[in-house]
Amino acid sequence: MQEERKTFAGRIGKRQWMAIVAVLVAGLVAGALILRTAPAKPEAAGHSEAGGHADGEHHEEGKAEGKDHGHEHGHEEAKGHGDKEHHGEEAREADAREKGAPAEAKAETKENKEHKEHKEGEEKIAFTDEQVKAAGLSIESAGPARIKTSLQLPGEIKFNEDRTAHVVPRVAGVVDSVSANLGQEVRRGQVLAVLSSPGLSEQRSALQSAQRRLELARTTYEREKKLWEEKISPQQDYLQAQQAMQEAQIAVANANQKLLALGATPGSAALGRYELRAPFDGMVVEKHISLGESVGEAVNVFTISDLSTVWAEISVAANNLNLVRIGEPVIIRSTAFDQTASGTVSYVGSLIGAQTRTATARVTLTNPQRVWRPGLFVNVELVASEADAPVTVSAEAVQTVEDKPTVFLKVPGGFMPQHVQTGRSDGKRIEIVGGLKPGAPYAASGSFVVKSQQGKSSATHTH
Repeated sequence: MQEERKTFAGRIGKRQWMAIVAVLVAGLVAGALILRTAPAKPEAAGHSEAGGHADGEHHEEGKAEGKDHGHEHGHEEAKGHGDKEHHGEEAREADAREKGAPAEAKAETKENKEHKEHKEGEEKIAFTDEQVKAAGLSIESAGPARIKTSLQLPGEIKFNEDRTAHVVPRVAGVVDSVSANLGQEVRRGQVLAVLSSPGLSEQRSALQSAQRRLELARTTYEREKKLWEEKISPQQDYLQAQQAMQEAQIAVANANQKLLALGATPGSAALGRYELRAPFDGMVVEKHISLGESVGEAVNVFTISDLSTVWAEISVAANNLNLVRIGEPVIIRSTAFDQTASGTVSYVGSLIGAQTRTATARVTLTNPQRVWRPGLFVNVELVASEADAPVTVSAEAVQTVEDKPTVFLKVPGGFMPQHVQTGRSDGKRIEIVGGLKPGAPYAASGSFVVKSQQGKSSATHTH
């Protein structure tokens, strides 16, 4: 009986040890599975170990605990997958933020582009090709040009004094007739007026007397010469007759010269008739004579000027004298009407006026149509400097919009206003130093039509 009890006790101990070993093997297998799939949390691991030691007495409880551990392991694994997915989403968001910056910039650029296009659509001034043609608009391209900086000087048209004459009677007399009127074109040698002059009558009488004495002296000389040759008269008489004839010739020549100096014709039938004649072709610009008037020998009765050429006298300040040189080409512009002429500087004064502190320069102008009248104020323009500009536009293309210089660029379907920065100008071309690229098409002549259309569009849009 005692041996049977010992054998039974040994059997019971052997079963318990097998259960313990089974529980330990199951725990090791579960732990290996947990370690292979995901790192177990310390709390879960601790809980598993405690459960293993507490329930190691019974095999069925160990199996149940093993099931619980398997369920908990599945839960932890699911949680690990969830965490992984969560971390994956965060990583994708971070990558999206890193890669999304250009995308956002692209979106922002697209938005700006759309905004710009919308703004351009509002600023665009609609013009069809037919409207452009009907309005007389010319389209040109911005390009390089040579800009000439000019100097503007004040001037006045005056008579060409080399072709102006003051007609005066060289003898005193009374006016018998006046045939020339103020503003009349006269020819050289044309009679302007006739005077009756006692002084001239005496001069002609003296000439006639000298001519008679010369005739007598010539006759005497010929007779004395013939007598001397025939040995009838002495040589002394012949020589005296020769001398008398020579003196008579001198007297006639002297009387003729006096008449010519007075401007009178020697052979006039009326001894006192004095004719005032035009010295050259020109216009009567002054007249101070009337019928029956008694005039002196030094009175200016007519002024004749050849207006086919005139002078433009320029006032040049001392600091500009180095720019005004003889032979320098200039442009003359009238201040009273739209008229221009070109010429060259023909004279520069060497003295500066004490009061005005300016020197006088002169330009000789041809005046075939008599447009340039003496007394007319003008502006004289001469080139001060020249320079090449890379981008220029026509002067009439620049308009003022919002108090800024503006050029209307040609775009499909109309024009776009473009604010520009202007530089030098010569009146025909304007240098563009900012806001416009070379070759850009723009509205040249007639750009004011585009500006007026822009004003209408703005008013309609505001309304």
